[in-house]
Amino acid sequence: MGLLDDVRANAEAVAKTATYVRVRTEVIEAYAAALPIHLAQSAELDSATHYLREPEETLKFVVTLDAINFGSGYFPRLTKRAGLSGYFTVAASLKERYESDGPLQAKQLEALSAEDCARIFGQAANEDSGVAELMELFSRALNDLGAYVGDRFGGSFRALVERAEGSAERLVEILVEMPFYQDVGFYKRAQLTAADLGTAHVAQFHDLDRLTIFADNLVPHVLRVDGVLSYAPELLARIDHEELIEKGSDEEREIRPGPRPSGESFQIYRPTFHLEDSAAVQEHRYGKMLRDPPGLE
Repeated sequence: MGLLDDVRANAEAVAKTATYVRVRTEVIEAYAAALPIHLAQSAELDSATHYLREPEETLKFVVTLDAINFGSGYFPRLTKRAGLSGYFTVAASLKERYESDGPLQAKQLEALSAEDCARIFGQAANEDSGVAELMELFSRALNDLGAYVGDRFGGSFRALVERAEGSAERLVEILVEMPFYQDVGFYKRAQLTAADLGTAHVAQFHDLDRLTIFADNLVPHVLRVDGVLSYAPELLARIDHEELIEKGSDEEREIRPGPRPSGESFQIYRPTFHLEDSAAVQEHRYGKMLRDPPGLE
């Protein structure tokens, strides 16, 4: 049993006892067949918001960005760039930092303060306490990453990835040694790192199909609107009123792994790209999205 088997087992266990979220297994086969998998299989990172240069520099960027791929519960308070979501604001800001001053090395990451993060991510003039909290979390996550890469791999991001020996699952197991990757039962950021490295063509993994559908805030939203997931009326009412779904609550525990049993029927991790694109492009049509609660997910 590997770590990703544990993720699947957790999702199955939650789905079997869920009271707020139900997977409509009877519609999965037709839904999966209708997905434009050919588009998902040719997914690329957006060069307008991601630093895509020489392979070694791109690899550093991807690992660093995915280390702070959390906190969408704070994004309504974030100062966003015109036309960009919270995630793409963060990605574009980090890209500009790399373009102006070069890639952040392990020692630099280890020394970043919350104030440094506020400057890098365009939040220095934002006085919202929630944004300040998010910048503190960003700095802690990046400090951890810098210290880990420095202490364990001599400051080499490439050495970290190569330690996985071409296995996406092994890379997940390596990354979860860091505190901010220990979202047990999900391992969202660790899995995303492997997927994004492959998508950026800076690392090759022989077992990408072992990755599960990612437990973020967009995928369950799209699957609910498309009829694959069914929410209890009281939960749906809370989401429609944009009430916070607390981290660790029964509702959050059911929502995040909810897509997993349905996602397994897609047989490949890349549909996540299609589902997230659907949410980003059609948010006006689909209505309110569940936001991640303030915290690490």
